[in-house]
Amino acid sequence: MLRDGLLDGKRILVTGGGTGLGKVMAEDFLRLGATVYICGRRKAVLDETAQELMDKHGGTVKAFACDIRVAEAVDDMIEQIWAEGPLTGLVNNAAGNFISPTKDLSTRGFDAIANIVFHGSFYVTHSIGKRWIEGGHKGSVISILTTWVWNGGPFTVPSAMSKAGVNVMTQSLAAEWGQYGIRLNAIAPGPFPTEGAWARLSPGQSTEGEGSRQGIPMGRVGEMPELANLASFLISDGCDYLTGQTIAIDGGAYNTGGNFYPTLSKVTDEQWKEMQSMIRATNDKDKAKRSV
Repeated sequence: MLRDGLLDGKRILVTGGGTGLGKVMAEDFLRLGATVYICGRRKAVLDETAQELMDKHGGTVKAFACDIRVAEAVDDMIEQIWAEGPLTGLVNNAAGNFISPTKDLSTRGFDAIANIVFHGSFYVTHSIGKRWIEGGHKGSVISILTTWVWNGGPFTVPSAMSKAGVNVMTQSLAAEWGQYGIRLNAIAPGPFPTEGAWARLSPGQSTEGEGSRQGIPMGRVGEMPELANLASFLISDGCDYLTGQTIAIDGGAYNTGGNFYPTLSKVTDEQWKEMQSMIRATNDKDKAKRSV
Protein backbone atom coordinates (compact mmCIF):
# COMPACT_ATOMS: atom_id res chain seq x y z
CA MET A 1 0.00 0.00 0.00
CA LEU A 2 2.79 2.45 0.93
CA ARG A 3 5.71 3.22 -1.35
CA ASP A 4 9.13 1.73 -0.76
CA GLY A 5 11.50 4.08 1.06
CA LEU A 6 8.67 6.04 2.69
CA LEU A 7 10.49 5.97 6.03
CA ASP A 8 14.07 6.34 4.80
CA GLY A 9 16.08 8.26 7.39
CA LYS A 10 13.54 7.72 10.15
CA ARG A 11 14.63 6.36 13.55
CA ILE A 12 11.71 4.85 15.42
CA LEU A 13 11.39 3.25 18.86
CA VAL A 14 8.64 0.67 19.41
CA THR A 15 8.02 -0.29 23.04
CA GLY A 16 6.99 -3.90 23.43
CA GLY A 17 8.39 -4.41 19.94
CA GLY A 18 9.55 -7.99 20.35
CA THR A 19 6.18 -9.67 19.91
CA GLY A 20 2.59 -9.15 18.84
CA LEU A 21 1.40 -5.87 17.38
CA GLY A 22 4.68 -4.17 18.26
CA LYS A 23 6.64 -6.65 16.17
CA VAL A 24 4.21 -6.21 13.27
CA MET A 25 4.64 -2.42 13.27
CA ALA A 26 8.40 -2.63 13.76
CA GLU A 27 8.67 -4.91 10.73
CA ASP A 28 6.69 -2.53 8.53
CA PHE A 29 8.79 0.46 9.60
CA LEU A 30 11.93 -1.51 8.76
CA ARG A 31 10.52 -2.63 5.41
CA LEU A 32 9.82 1.01 4.51
CA GLY A 33 13.37 2.11 5.28
CA ALA A 34 13.48 3.15 8.95
CA THR A 35 16.12 2.27 11.50
CA VAL A 36 14.11 0.56 14.23
CA TYR A 37 14.66 0.27 17.96
CA ILE A 38 12.64 -2.20 20.02
CA CYS A 39 12.48 -2.54 23.79
CA GLY A 40 10.91 -4.83 26.34
CA ARG A 41 11.77 -6.89 29.38
CA ARG A 42 12.77 -10.12 27.59
CA LYS A 43 16.14 -9.50 25.95
CA ALA A 44 16.35 -12.94 24.34
CA VAL A 45 12.99 -12.45 22.63
CA LEU A 46 13.99 -8.96 21.47
CA ASP A 47 17.31 -10.19 20.05
CA GLU A 48 15.55 -13.02 18.23
CA THR A 49 13.02 -10.62 16.72
CA ALA A 50 15.70 -8.12 15.69
CA GLN A 51 17.70 -10.82 13.90
CA GLU A 52 14.60 -12.30 12.26
CA LEU A 53 13.49 -8.94 10.86
CA MET A 54 16.95 -8.00 9.62
CA ASP A 55 17.39 -11.39 7.95
CA LYS A 56 14.08 -10.83 6.17
CA HIS A 57 14.37 -7.16 5.20
CA GLY A 58 17.95 -6.02 5.78
CA GLY A 59 18.40 -2.69 7.51
CA THR A 60 18.95 -2.17 11.21
CA VAL A 61 16.93 -3.25 14.25
CA LYS A 62 18.46 -2.65 17.68
CA ALA A 63 17.11 -4.27 20.84
CA PHE A 64 17.13 -2.85 24.36
CA ALA A 65 16.11 -4.63 27.54
CA CYS A 66 14.21 -1.98 29.48
CA ASP A 67 11.47 -2.01 32.09
CA ILE A 68 9.46 1.07 31.11
CA ARG A 69 7.83 1.07 34.55
CA VAL A 70 11.11 2.51 35.87
CA ALA A 71 11.65 6.12 34.80
CA GLU A 72 15.42 5.99 35.34
CA ALA A 73 15.74 2.87 33.17
CA VAL A 74 13.78 4.60 30.42
CA ASP A 75 15.98 7.68 30.51
CA ASP A 76 19.15 5.54 30.41
CA MET A 77 17.86 3.72 27.33
CA ILE A 78 16.90 6.93 25.52
CA GLU A 79 20.31 8.41 26.35
CA GLN A 80 21.98 5.40 24.72
CA ILE A 81 19.82 5.73 21.61
CA TRP A 82 20.39 9.50 21.42
CA ALA A 83 24.16 8.95 21.43
CA GLU A 84 23.72 7.65 17.87
CA GLY A 85 21.36 10.46 16.90
CA PRO A 86 17.85 11.64 17.78
CA LEU A 87 14.80 9.49 17.24
CA THR A 88 12.17 10.74 14.83
CA GLY A 89 9.29 8.61 16.09
CA LEU A 90 7.93 6.65 19.04
CA VAL A 91 5.24 4.00 19.28
CA ASN A 92 3.87 3.47 22.79
CA ASN A 93 2.82 -0.13 22.30
CA ALA A 94 3.95 -1.91 25.50
CA ALA A 95 0.92 -2.92 27.53
CA GLY A 96 -0.61 -5.44 29.85
CA ASN A 97 -4.20 -6.52 30.23
CA PHE A 98 -6.44 -9.28 31.51
CA ILE A 99 -10.15 -9.76 32.13
CA SER A 100 -11.48 -9.82 35.68
CA PRO A 101 -14.53 -8.73 37.65
CA THR A 102 -13.37 -5.45 39.18
CA LYS A 103 -14.55 -6.58 42.64
CA ASP A 104 -11.95 -9.37 42.49
CA LEU A 105 -9.00 -7.14 41.51
CA SER A 106 -6.10 -6.70 43.90
CA THR A 107 -4.20 -3.42 44.09
CA ARG A 108 -1.19 -5.36 42.84
CA GLY A 109 -3.15 -6.50 39.80
CA PHE A 110 -4.28 -2.94 39.10
CA ASP A 111 -0.73 -1.60 39.41
CA ALA A 112 0.63 -4.31 37.11
CA ILE A 113 -1.36 -2.76 34.27
CA ALA A 114 -1.27 0.92 35.26
CA ASN A 115 2.50 0.94 35.78
CA ILE A 116 3.12 -0.24 32.22
CA VAL A 117 0.38 1.53 30.27
CA PHE A 118 -0.14 4.76 32.20
CA HIS A 119 3.22 5.44 33.85
CA GLY A 120 5.42 3.72 31.28
CA SER A 121 3.87 5.47 28.28
CA PHE A 122 4.36 8.82 29.96
CA TYR A 123 7.95 8.07 31.00
CA VAL A 124 8.99 7.18 27.44
CA THR A 125 7.05 10.03 25.82
CA HIS A 126 8.47 12.56 28.29
CA SER A 127 12.06 11.34 27.99
CA ILE A 128 11.97 11.58 24.19
CA GLY A 129 9.81 14.69 23.96
CA LYS A 130 12.02 16.83 26.16
CA ARG A 131 15.03 15.90 24.03
CA TRP A 132 13.17 16.80 20.86
CA ILE A 133 12.29 20.19 22.31
CA GLU A 134 15.79 20.86 23.64
CA GLY A 135 17.36 19.92 20.30
CA GLY A 136 14.81 21.67 18.10
CA HIS A 137 13.75 18.38 16.47
CA LYS A 138 10.33 17.49 15.12
CA GLY A 139 8.85 14.15 16.11
CA SER A 140 5.83 11.89 15.95
CA VAL A 141 4.31 9.75 18.70
CA ILE A 142 1.73 7.00 18.23
CA SER A 143 0.10 5.34 21.24
CA ILE A 144 -1.80 2.07 20.92
CA LEU A 145 -5.11 2.41 22.79
CA THR A 146 -8.58 0.85 22.60
CA THR A 147 -12.04 2.18 21.89
CA TRP A 148 -12.74 1.71 25.60
CA VAL A 149 -11.25 5.16 26.14
CA TRP A 150 -14.55 6.52 24.79
CA ASN A 151 -17.16 4.25 26.37
CA GLY A 152 -15.49 2.42 29.25
CA GLY A 153 -14.10 -1.07 29.64
CA PRO A 154 -16.17 -3.31 31.93
CA PHE A 155 -14.06 -6.22 33.24
CA THR A 156 -10.87 -4.50 31.98
CA VAL A 157 -10.94 -1.45 34.26
CA PRO A 158 -7.17 -1.08 34.91
CA SER A 159 -6.48 -1.07 31.16
CA ALA A 160 -9.43 1.18 30.32
CA MET A 161 -8.45 3.73 32.97
CA SER A 162 -4.78 3.69 31.96
CA LYS A 163 -5.41 3.95 28.23
CA ALA A 164 -7.94 6.74 28.81
CA GLY A 165 -5.14 8.60 30.56
CA VAL A 166 -2.83 8.08 27.58
CA ASN A 167 -5.61 9.31 25.31
CA VAL A 168 -5.77 12.54 27.31
CA MET A 169 -1.97 12.77 27.20
CA THR A 170 -2.19 12.50 23.40
CA GLN A 171 -4.71 15.34 23.19
CA SER A 172 -2.92 17.51 25.76
CA LEU A 173 0.58 17.23 24.33
CA ALA A 174 -0.67 17.62 20.76
CA ALA A 175 -1.69 21.11 21.85
CA GLU A 176 1.24 21.86 24.16
CA TRP A 177 3.96 20.52 21.85
CA GLY A 178 2.44 21.44 18.50
CA GLN A 179 4.51 24.61 18.42
CA TYR A 180 7.66 22.46 18.35
CA GLY A 181 6.53 20.37 15.38
CA ILE A 182 5.80 17.36 17.60
CA ARG A 183 2.70 15.36 16.67
CA LEU A 184 0.86 12.89 18.90
CA ASN A 185 -1.81 10.52 17.66
CA ALA A 186 -3.21 7.18 18.75
CA ILE A 187 -4.65 4.01 17.24
CA ALA A 188 -7.52 2.12 18.87
CA PRO A 189 -7.43 -1.40 17.40
CA GLY A 190 -10.28 -3.85 17.64
CA PRO A 191 -9.51 -7.57 17.78
CA PHE A 192 -6.15 -8.27 16.13
CA PRO A 193 -5.44 -11.69 17.64
CA THR A 194 -1.99 -12.20 19.13
CA GLU A 195 -1.06 -15.16 21.31
CA GLY A 196 -0.36 -13.28 24.55
CA ALA A 197 -3.25 -10.83 24.49
CA TRP A 198 -5.82 -13.38 23.32
CA ALA A 199 -4.85 -15.81 26.09
CA ARG A 200 -5.58 -13.12 28.71
CA LEU A 201 -8.65 -11.49 27.17
CA SER A 202 -10.37 -14.54 25.65
CA PRO A 203 -8.95 -17.53 27.56
CA GLY A 204 -9.92 -20.87 26.09
CA GLN A 205 -11.33 -19.33 22.91
CA SER A 206 -10.01 -19.84 19.41
CA THR A 207 -9.05 -16.82 17.32
CA GLU A 208 -10.92 -18.51 14.46
CA GLY A 209 -14.19 -19.20 16.27
CA GLU A 210 -17.51 -17.41 16.02
CA GLY A 211 -16.88 -15.67 19.33
CA SER A 212 -13.88 -13.84 17.91
CA ARG A 213 -16.15 -12.05 15.41
CA GLN A 214 -19.10 -11.37 17.69
CA GLY A 215 -20.23 -7.74 17.65
CA ILE A 216 -18.07 -6.79 14.67
CA PRO A 217 -20.19 -5.47 11.78
CA MET A 218 -17.55 -6.46 9.21
CA GLY A 219 -17.75 -10.04 10.48
CA ARG A 220 -14.03 -10.66 10.96
CA VAL A 221 -11.01 -9.82 13.10
CA GLY A 222 -8.32 -7.42 11.94
CA GLU A 223 -5.46 -8.40 9.66
CA MET A 224 -1.98 -7.34 10.73
CA PRO A 225 -1.04 -5.47 7.52
CA GLU A 226 -4.07 -3.22 8.04
CA LEU A 227 -2.77 -2.05 11.40
CA ALA A 228 0.80 -1.74 10.10
CA ASN A 229 -0.35 0.42 7.17
CA LEU A 230 -2.14 2.84 9.50
CA ALA A 231 0.84 3.08 11.88
CA SER A 232 3.30 3.66 9.04
CA PHE A 233 1.08 6.37 7.57
CA LEU A 234 0.78 8.17 10.92
CA ILE A 235 4.53 8.01 11.62
CA SER A 236 5.44 9.27 8.13
CA ASP A 237 5.76 12.81 6.82
CA GLY A 238 2.64 12.53 4.70
CA CYS A 239 0.26 13.79 7.37
CA ASP A 240 2.10 16.57 9.20
CA TYR A 241 -1.12 18.45 9.96
CA LEU A 242 -2.72 15.46 11.69
CA THR A 243 -2.30 15.53 15.47
CA GLY A 244 -4.26 14.94 18.66
CA GLN A 245 -6.43 12.22 17.14
CA THR A 246 -7.31 8.67 18.16
CA ILE A 247 -8.31 6.53 15.18
CA ALA A 248 -10.33 3.33 15.63
CA ILE A 249 -9.55 0.39 13.37
CA ASP A 250 -12.04 -2.23 14.51
CA GLY A 251 -14.39 -3.21 11.68
CA GLY A 252 -17.07 -0.97 13.18
CA ALA A 253 -17.17 -2.78 16.54
CA TYR A 254 -17.17 0.45 18.56
CA ASN A 255 -20.50 1.33 16.98
CA THR A 256 -22.07 -1.77 18.52
CA GLY A 257 -20.53 -1.33 21.99
CA GLY A 258 -16.98 -2.47 21.38
CA ASN A 259 -16.24 -3.85 24.86
CA PHE A 260 -16.60 -7.06 26.86
CA TYR A 261 -19.84 -6.27 28.67
CA PRO A 262 -22.26 -8.22 26.43
CA THR A 263 -20.34 -11.49 26.87
CA LEU A 264 -18.68 -11.26 30.29
CA SER A 265 -21.71 -9.94 32.16
CA LYS A 266 -23.23 -13.42 31.76
CA VAL A 267 -20.21 -15.39 33.03
CA THR A 268 -20.76 -17.42 36.21
CA ASP A 269 -18.41 -17.49 39.20
CA GLU A 270 -17.26 -20.99 38.28
CA GLN A 271 -16.51 -19.92 34.72
CA TRP A 272 -14.53 -16.95 36.05
CA LYS A 273 -12.43 -19.29 38.21
CA GLU A 274 -11.66 -21.45 35.19
CA MET A 275 -10.67 -18.47 33.04
CA GLN A 276 -8.56 -16.93 35.81
CA SER A 277 -6.67 -20.21 36.09
CA MET A 278 -5.92 -20.08 32.35
CA ILE A 279 -4.73 -16.47 32.64
CA ARG A 280 -2.43 -17.35 35.56
CA ALA A 281 -0.93 -20.18 33.49
CA THR A 282 -0.21 -17.72 30.66
CA ASN A 283 1.38 -15.25 33.09
CA ASP A 284 3.57 -17.97 34.63
CA LYS A 285 4.71 -19.01 31.16
CA ASP A 286 5.73 -15.43 30.35
CA LYS A 287 7.54 -14.99 33.66
CA ALA A 288 9.55 -18.14 32.97
CA LYS A 289 10.66 -16.67 29.62
CA ARG A 290 11.78 -13.44 31.29
CA SER A 291 14.06 -15.40 33.62
CA VAL A 292 15.91 -17.06 30.74
